[in-house]
Amino acid sequence: MRMISLSLALLVASSLAPVSAQNKEDGRLAKAATAFGEIMSAEDKGIPGSLLDKAACVVIIPGMKKGGFIVGGRYGKGLVSCRNAAKTAWGAPAMLEMGGGSFGLQIGVSETDVVMLVMQREGMDSLLKNKFTLGADASVAGGPVGRATTAQTDAAMKAKILSYSRSRGVFAGLELEGASLSQDGDANKDLYGEAIDAADVLAGKAKTPAAAKPVIDVLTRYSPNGK
Repeated sequence: MRMISLSLALLVASSLAPVSAQNKEDGRLAKAATAFGEIMSAEDKGIPGSLLDKAACVVIIPGMKKGGFIVGGRYGKGLVSCRNAAKTAWGAPAMLEMGGGSFGLQIGVSETDVVMLVMQREGMDSLLKNKFTLGADASVAGGPVGRATTAQTDAAMKAKILSYSRSRGVFAGLELEGASLSQDGDANKDLYGEAIDAADVLAGKAKTPAAAKPVIDVLTRYSPNGK
């Protein structure tokens, strides 16, 4: 009887594991959509629409953790969505991980929402080949903030990636030199139901899952077409 009970428990656990993993990724997508929507809807703040319209891809890392004493670190999980070839729609998201060390006086732990505009699709394709270090493998700069901000700034004209952060209600450009991005293979497998490379997802070879609809909707709301 004990063996039967144990076998039944293992069977139930194994059947529930994929559901839990799926729910975990659904939660990540929902948080990313909420974070981006709140950033863009902030009065007189947010990412300039002129810049967002020029972006080939958008990376969203909701609740990136940063903490430690004297020597700190960054770690977060999020996603990236890219426009299709015609620049008329946002494609299915690929899941990403972000990490990197930082130095300075950092007491306690904070969470920060991070958004990155990838201004050239080639930069995203390079990112997906290997672990990608911001600043070393592609130029990155803190993006300008505010609806009326013109795209004609040094950062916007030169950097391949523009980065932003929001922590405790404060939204600003973010310097992310040295942070790394890499694809989250396990999360992509959980979300799409099979092992799939992030490059294939962004190339349009995967159907957008229902859980990603809030992310696609919020990106479309603020930038339906690219330039």
